[in-house]
Amino acid sequence: MDMELSEEHRAFKDSVERYIAAEMPKDLARKWEADEDNYPFELWDKMSAGGFHGIGIPEEYGGMGGDILMQVILARALSRPLAGLAWLWGITSFAGAKSIGAHGTEEQKRKFLPKIAAGELRAAIALTEPGGGTDVLGAMATNAVKVDGGWVVNGEKIWSSNSHVADYLLLLARSQKDVAKNHHGLTLFFLPAKSEGVTITPLKKLGMRGMGSCLVHFENVFIPDDLVIGEPHNAWYQLLTSLNSERLLMAAFCLGYIDGVIEDALDYAKQRKAFGRPIGQFQAIQHMIADMKIAQYATESMLMNCAWKTQEGKVSMVESTALKVYSAEQSNKCADMGIQILGGMGYSAETDMQRYWRDSRLQRIGPITDEMARNLIAEQMGLPRSF
Repeated sequence: MDMELSEEHRAFKDSVERYIAAEMPKDLARKWEADEDNYPFELWDKMSAGGFHGIGIPEEYGGMGGDILMQVILARALSRPLAGLAWLWGITSFAGAKSIGAHGTEEQKRKFLPKIAAGELRAAIALTEPGGGTDVLGAMATNAVKVDGGWVVNGEKIWSSNSHVADYLLLLARSQKDVAKNHHGLTLFFLPAKSEGVTITPLKKLGMRGMGSCLVHFENVFIPDDLVIGEPHNAWYQLLTSLNSERLLMAAFCLGYIDGVIEDALDYAKQRKAFGRPIGQFQAIQHMIADMKIAQYATESMLMNCAWKTQEGKVSMVESTALKVYSAEQSNKCADMGIQILGGMGYSAETDMQRYWRDSRLQRIGPITDEMARNLIAEQMGLPRSF
């Protein structure tokens, strides 16, 4: 198995890294992230100007084409300076481009994909229930009732990032009550975020600042039939086809966090002096930086292996889920060691290390907790279901 990048992929990597270094440096990322109450439209526009929203969207729909490996390359490059702000690109890419590209009608593709590619449409994901967390299916209280010409939705979603500035919400709702299993009878909608009856309330949180995460309330919200994504009552099977790609992109973001952490830790260890010499000369510091490099190498190897297998249609749920767990835990561990290396400055908002720690911490919780991910891996290996 040859996982070396092709000439096309190397050229793409060099191009996006140069653009990101020039237009999205860490000092700007700190400014955008610190202003929690204001969405960084400037960053969104820079992503649009770079053509990033069109990656993965076919050229016939106004995109730039590109495979999952290109999306992984872009995700890693974005999160190196931006950390969690990279999800500005990732959320619309998943909620809009991937869902509509995979399951939308031809009319939906021609209506929405060119706007997404041009950066003219922002999307948000509305899946998690306030009383459910990881138990999306068991806690599904948001319901959609069929009426003439469409559906009426009532319920509530939480942690819907970007929804306060989104044009559309990728909404999962229960559309059938009497079902044999919880994953039956669910429908996916592409709901205009400013629809009558939709109330969006931003939430304060530890990390992933700047882009905002929200509570979304739906009261008798009408959604026309032409905004149903895929087959009604069959949404969970549609979402399952996207999970491997989602986990690859999340792991790529985590690898970018590790890249940024190593960059800052090395620079500080070389410049900072204590007891008459650079702290990088101390064995304790060297061991932490070596552990970061080991985590970077292992995460990159797993990610590239899964990306290659995904393109060949050979990746398994065990592999992509294991990648999710390992990358999330290692990125957060590396950021924690980075704070330790920088000492008081690692805790300071003047540096980026605390930002990497806060943003990477979320990846151990969402979109699925590492504990639940381990349950799924064990079940796939033939052990009885534990939940």
